[in-house]
Amino acid sequence: MLEFVNVSKSFWTGTQRKVILDQVSFRVELGNSLGILAPNGTGKTTLVNMMAGLEKCDEGRIIRTSRISFPLGFMGGVINKQSGSENARYIARLYGLDPDYVEAFCLYLTGIDEYFYMPVSTYSAGMRARFSFSLLLALEFDIYLIDEGMPGTTDVEFNRKAGNILQERLSNATVIIVSHQARTLEKYCRSAAVLRDGKLYMFDTLQEAKQLYNYEAQS
Repeated sequence: MLEFVNVSKSFWTGTQRKVILDQVSFRVELGNSLGILAPNGTGKTTLVNMMAGLEKCDEGRIIRTSRISFPLGFMGGVINKQSGSENARYIARLYGLDPDYVEAFCLYLTGIDEYFYMPVSTYSAGMRARFSFSLLLALEFDIYLIDEGMPGTTDVEFNRKAGNILQERLSNATVIIVSHQARTLEKYCRSAAVLRDGKLYMFDTLQEAKQLYNYEAQS
């Protein structure tokens, strides 16, 4: 379970205070994947980082009683001077998993061959995205966090393999996706919400959320 209790978050842009959340409360139970529709510039990445514990709220409480993933694309735990192989084994130990398994899984999924044994600092943006996604899928969580704004990959074969594994993971897990496009949420989410002007409006169905989101976009 992931729960926000009267959570507020804002920051100073240099000219004004930007409000991300204003006294927001909601709960995500295991088995009820949530899609959050949010226009660009409303703080999607900040919200996801708060869920993961990478950013703190200004007020309120965030309660986590389940294993919650780092956001897709997050590279904060990766040491650039070390190789993909070394990073995979290090992160496996942090999560109490078999380093041999995590290393082999990431080597297979990334498909970057000899680069897997070279420093991550030498990777292209696409390689880094593949490596990050591979780490996410190698570690099993109860709730997976996906921010549409995170770096992606255009490698067709990787997308096919990773997509199949992600679907398998999500059959036994819960996902929270934050996106500015409803079609991104349709495949995975049962319930949905709309983030706008610091408020989060929760709905039982994605269709209901789309109606508010599209109305606000046109007004």
